[in-house]
Amino acid sequence: MIAQAGFGHRIRSLLPGRQDLIDARRSPGTDLLAGATVAVVALPLALAFGVASGVGAAAGMTTAIIAGIIAAVFGGSNLQVTGPTGAMTVVLLPIVHQHGVGGVLTVGLMAGVMLTVVAFARVGRYVQMLPASLLEGFTAGIAVVIALQQVPTALGVPAGQHEQVWAAAGEALMRWAAEPHWLEPLVALGTAAVILIAGRLRPGLPWPLLLVAVVTALAWWLGLPTARIGELPTGLPAPNHDFLQWDAVAGLIPSALAVAALGALESLLSASVADGMTVGEQHDPDRELFGQGLANIVVPFFGGVPATAAIARTAVNVRSGARSRTSAVTHSLILLGVVLVAGTVVAAIPLAVLAGVLLATCVNMVSLGSIRSVVRATRGDALVFFATFATTVIVDVITAVIVGFALASLVTLKAVSDATQAKQEPLDPADHSEAERDLLRQAIVPYRLEGALFFGVAQRFLIDLTEVSEVRVVILRMGHLSTVDATGAQAIGTAVRQLHDRDVVVLLSAVRPEHEQVLRSVDELDALWADGEVFATTPEAITRAKALVA
Repeated sequence: MIAQAGFGHRIRSLLPGRQDLIDARRSPGTDLLAGATVAVVALPLALAFGVASGVGAAAGMTTAIIAGIIAAVFGGSNLQVTGPTGAMTVVLLPIVHQHGVGGVLTVGLMAGVMLTVVAFARVGRYVQMLPASLLEGFTAGIAVVIALQQVPTALGVPAGQHEQVWAAAGEALMRWAAEPHWLEPLVALGTAAVILIAGRLRPGLPWPLLLVAVVTALAWWLGLPTARIGELPTGLPAPNHDFLQWDAVAGLIPSALAVAALGALESLLSASVADGMTVGEQHDPDRELFGQGLANIVVPFFGGVPATAAIARTAVNVRSGARSRTSAVTHSLILLGVVLVAGTVVAAIPLAVLAGVLLATCVNMVSLGSIRSVVRATRGDALVFFATFATTVIVDVITAVIVGFALASLVTLKAVSDATQAKQEPLDPADHSEAERDLLRQAIVPYRLEGALFFGVAQRFLIDLTEVSEVRVVILRMGHLSTVDATGAQAIGTAVRQLHDRDVVVLLSAVRPEHEQVLRSVDELDALWADGEVFATTPEAITRAKALVA
């Protein structure tokens, strides 16, 4: 009964509550206006990311509509806007090449289930602990990959079937060089340039949407022969479960893990950005993952691609004065209205102008100031940044996350190792020099262990401690040891054994109660307890040491 009650409480904590309804009533007019503003920005991006993912513009719109509503209602942030994103397209395009559209939809469903499980397990708070060097390298790499993905469309040539995006971009460039034509490149580069320049001069205007509208009108009026989005549905597609590829589920697990991890990282990072732009807002990370999971479970049945929170659209939402989830829901409903009323017009948008929108988005994704700060911080941070960036561009996103996390872990281990010491320590702060000289004359050396003693630093501790010479008694002061694992305990045991072999007596003092079990799991240390060589305080250990050498 207790377990059932706990499970029920956990479910209720992840579901919308009365406070959400109260927040939605605070300023509905402001939220409706903010939602309309976000919809203007989101329309070209939803179309562009749908095309870039290899599934199609209709899938991008479906994702922005359905996932946008579900994540807004069930998510953990009042200000988050969800839909297709550039980072996700980088993961999805190789899946399309290998498994087709059905593979992408199956991966989205699997990732949604994984996110809900992670939310129930309360893992959300830990996802936010990745180092800035990894996130910056990953973001910069994603920006480069998205830009390379746009090369075939921007040049007006067919895209190749290479798994590495840089190889596909190189092949597209060679095809274009063999038969150069300038319409698509001029449209794409011109669109990107105007968005970047005009966006800095007049940042309040929705330049991507304006450029899309103007170029589409000119292309229709002049009859320019450019590739276009193509037919869009006149409404949301009916639910369909025929996409499921049960026979390929095992092979799709790594891709699903990558999509789930990316969705969690991008969503929680976006929610943190939204909190930082406001006063008094604080998102619930586990509930946010739950909302993203539900959105990704439902969207595939309507033909949508995996979704995640979008930092750019969320920032626009906050700057537009949004106060509650109503704005995000409004943004999705307006996009639905566009599909129902203006689907024919949207279908006439040239692909080259969407490529230009994404090129401009890639430039805006990269913060040179943040990168400069990370690279200049430490050598370890620079190594993690460049390794993550290069792996993202050259190999793939999954490998980049693994490489970046592994390097970040090694850098952290080294930092902890440098902070962990076994050093000779004066004992009397008032008259430390005389007290220390008196102990040394009696061949008694106290050592204070500081920091965390675990597998990453145990070997260094062992070398430091066993290098002592001309000593009869060593006192290991354990009170400042914050962490010790089995490897660290074994290192202490090995040092004790080696010191005993040299007829050096070892005493322990101020052992923390939480460390006793792991220390006594080592025979050499358990013997110290049995022989009465472990003392509650250091003065007691000193008294025993003086008695031993008298």
